[in-house]
Amino acid sequence: MKTSTKQAWFYDPWIVWSTVGLVLLGLLLVASASLVISDKQYGYPFHYVLRQAVFLWVGIGAAWIATRIPMSTWFRASGYILLGCLVLLALVLVPGIGHIVNGSRRWLGISVFSFQVSEFAKLSAILYLSSYLVRFDRDVKQTFVGFLKPTIVLGILACLLLLEPDFGAIVVIASTFMVLLFMAGVRLRIFILLVGVMAIGLGILAVIAPYRMARLTGFLNPWAAPYGSGYQLTQSLIAFGRGGFWGMGLGNSVQKLFYLPEAHTDFVFAVLGEELGVIGCVVLLALMAMWVGRAFWLGITSVRQEQLYAAYVAYGLGWWVAMQTCVNVGVNVGVLPTKGLTLPLVSYGGTSLLMHCIAAGILLRIAYECTLQHNAWPVRSQVILPQKRKSQ
Repeated sequence: MKTSTKQAWFYDPWIVWSTVGLVLLGLLLVASASLVISDKQYGYPFHYVLRQAVFLWVGIGAAWIATRIPMSTWFRASGYILLGCLVLLALVLVPGIGHIVNGSRRWLGISVFSFQVSEFAKLSAILYLSSYLVRFDRDVKQTFVGFLKPTIVLGILACLLLLEPDFGAIVVIASTFMVLLFMAGVRLRIFILLVGVMAIGLGILAVIAPYRMARLTGFLNPWAAPYGSGYQLTQSLIAFGRGGFWGMGLGNSVQKLFYLPEAHTDFVFAVLGEELGVIGCVVLLALMAMWVGRAFWLGITSVRQEQLYAAYVAYGLGWWVAMQTCVNVGVNVGVLPTKGLTLPLVSYGGTSLLMHCIAAGILLRIAYECTLQHNAWPVRSQVILPQKRKSQ
């Protein structure tokens, strides 16, 4: 089976073009949604979009580096990456080191930029759990202790994230853990038990905090308190209503003019719906589906080639983006409680953009290693004809 010259590059068209489409659409939306608020806060309309552009260039460089790192190196370094993440999560909680924004201590200040460690925690958790599932494959499938060890790591991560607090990151990481454990073939009874325990634990965490409980109940009927707990959602729904099918035109959103809070971050999808309508929303979701679908396809291909670590990483990255997209879109359209999760590769947020660019780079590396096995993207099949039997 032969491969083309293009297949020898660190290039997968599905990942590359879906990523390029999402980040360019994101830059347009961030520019449109943030001009007014940036001018009010900083006296300069391009503050947010220029910062996003800087992080994009950093992300492109980080993605390029990620494509040059073999999956075997990620496998060996995964424990150290997780350990470094735990140290950073602990440093965030130290007064004077961690920065508080909107009541949450999630950022480390680095020069004029800030770094949100919880975004790094999502990536490091995927890399570590994938390596654990490969190293202790038999124990995870056959013993309770082998199954329990990664949940202890999850508990430590959850405790540190809860102290910030960052409930959304806990939900994303916990669901990713569950998906990867299920993919690894853990015993069904133990898996169901853990899912039940985790659901109860997340439910308790949501109920004991009054602001979380208000979010859980407020989205059910936001019009009951349109200027209180339901304010963000009602303004988001108004944006979708104004946009209709074709939208009001790029840059013509009214809700971004101080009506819709966090229009350039958590509710950028609502701005998209108002300016580009249903058509724009469908295009964005199609690009997301292309990215996620390709990640899962690479996972399937890696399993067939017995590259289990690459398979688990691809599944984890695909689920991470899919889960976060579903939550963000669900919040914007009012089918899920309000939660501060960005829209991957689109919303304003330097750390989020950087981590997702690295995720794209890792997927490109997985695609490249799949290509080297001569099993992915064949150009043409080699037909073997029966040979003529020599005359006696």
